[in-house]
Amino acid sequence: MAKQPASGARRVRGSRSGRPIMALLDLLGRRWSLRILWELREDPLTSRALRAACDEASPTVLQARLTELREAGFVELGDGGGYGLTALGRDLCETFMPLHRFAERWHSKTGA
Repeated sequence: MAKQPASGARRVRGSRSGRPIMALLDLLGRRWSLRILWELREDPLTSRALRAACDEASPTVLQARLTELREAGFVELGDGGGYGLTALGRDLCETFMPLHRFAERWHSKTGA
């Protein structure tokens, strides 16, 4: 029998559980979300520079993802108008680094 969400738990798209991991995976699984975070991992970027770094993603989709990532607390708009990672966003990107290293090893072995 499927577990019911805890009383007061927020439901998330694609999940009946409302579990935080499901909400996070849903957000990160949206088109361009991971790419935006990855491109911001070193330095803040303006909208134009971020769009160029994201292979000319649609401005509408890019802005929608930036809004979602800002609401989630991962991205912030700096004083100079560029987007950068928050401390929480930097923590999230750090969790990707072991996967990044694995992907580099995999690529060197398989050429994929």
